[in-house]
Amino acid sequence: MTLKLCGFAVSNYYNKLKFQLLEKGVPFEEELVWTGNSHPKLISRSPMGKVPFLDTPNGCVSESMACAEYIEAAYPEHPLLPKDPLQAAKVRELIVYLELHIELVVRQLYPQAFFGGQVRDETKDKVRKQLTKNIAAFASLAKFSPYVAGAEFSLADCAAAFHLPLAVSACKLVLGEDLLADLPVKAYSQQLADNPHMKKILADRKANNELMVSLMAKKA
Repeated sequence: MTLKLCGFAVSNYYNKLKFQLLEKGVPFEEELVWTGNSHPKLISRSPMGKVPFLDTPNGCVSESMACAEYIEAAYPEHPLLPKDPLQAAKVRELIVYLELHIELVVRQLYPQAFFGGQVRDETKDKVRKQLTKNIAAFASLAKFSPYVAGAEFSLADCAAAFHLPLAVSACKLVLGEDLLADLPVKAYSQQLADNPHMKKILADRKANNELMVSLMAKKA
């Protein structure tokens, strides 16, 4: 059985794993699975009904960080974690800051930024205050020289490549300002845009987004 990456290509967490797999040269298939689907085929493989998840020859793994760790352990060629334990921990540290302290906070703005909803002013104020603090903490750790953790492309870049531009967009659209303006997100994204794997991911994301919009229109 070939490794399957399950989920949909609009998801930044799905694309984080896809970037990792492509950069490592791991053979895999993609299976389109929408989130929020209570069909047993999803729940039996991802108990919280979340995507992405991996369907491996020996069973399923859910939660993107667990999936990323599985990929690194099961396919050690072209490692995206440093051999040095401290440096590997620093890469993991950056991912936690990106996902827990930036993406999870800014996600509260997504309903208004991307889905036509509205976010309450109290929520906007709370997000602005929390993000300002959290981004400063992340900035004290991130190197961008030229990659997030330093000179070498790492697992942290697989996350940052998608979480940071999304955070910038959501802040601009909802808060009217770029709270990440002091970070070189634009230059970093432009650098990665030349990566052939990134080009494929972005093209697939665009196609999947068009499909999602079409399906939502039919349900409306």
